[in-house]
Amino acid sequence: MSVADAVRARRSVRAFLDRPVPPEVLRQALETAARAPSGGNLQPWRLYLLAGEPLRTLKEHMQRRLSSNPQPDPADYPIYPPKLGEPYRTYRFAVGEDMYGLVGISREDKLGRLRWLTGNFRFWDAPVGLFCYVDRQMGSPQWSDLGMYLQTLMLLLREQGIDTCPQEAWSSYHRSVAECLQPPAEWMLFCGMAIGYADPDAAVNRLQTQRMPLEQFATFLGF
Repeated sequence: MSVADAVRARRSVRAFLDRPVPPEVLRQALETAARAPSGGNLQPWRLYLLAGEPLRTLKEHMQRRLSSNPQPDPADYPIYPPKLGEPYRTYRFAVGEDMYGLVGISREDKLGRLRWLTGNFRFWDAPVGLFCYVDRQMGSPQWSDLGMYLQTLMLLLREQGIDTCPQEAWSSYHRSVAECLQPPAEWMLFCGMAIGYADPDAAVNRLQTQRMPLEQFATFLGF
C-alpha cells in the first residue's frame, strides 16, 4: 500500500469486529510513528494503550459514570470554537446528518443521538483503546506535533489493514479516565483512539466525508 493509498483508505471507523490486534504489529507502528515531525524534537506525545481486562475495566467505569452522572467534566480545552463560523459549521452539520442517516436516527430523536454518542466511551467496541496525553506546559505548536504523530500512526496501521477512530470526545471525561489510568498530574488528556478491524457489515462504516476542493483552501503563487 502506498502512502497515498493509505491516506485515501483511512477513515473514522465506528463499528469494529471482535478480532484482536497483533501486539507486535501495534508496537511496531507506535515506534515507527515516532519519526513524525516534532519541533525541537520535543516529542510531546504520551500514550496509554489498553486491551483485554484493563480495557474492560475502563469501559465499565465509564458506563457507571455515564449512568450516574452524564455531565462532562470541566473542560481542559474546547474541542470546537464556541462560535463556530462558516463554512466550518456547515461541514460539521453535514457529517453529523450523514452519519445519523446511515444508522437510522432522525434529527428529532435527540435521545437516540445521545445514546449513539456514548459508543465513543466504549471505543466503538474496538479491541484496543489508546489515550494520548500532552504535558500541560506545552503550547499549540506541540499540539500540532500530536496531530502529526497520530496521523502517522493511523496511516501505518491502515497499511497493515487495521482501522482507527480518533476521539477528542474522551477529553470531556478526562477526570474519569484519570481515575483509571492515574496519569501524572501535569499531563492533559488530548484524545482517545479506537484501534481494530472495521466491521464491513456496519452501515456507519460506509460514511464517506466530503472534502472541500483544492482551489477552496490552497492559493498558488508563482506557478
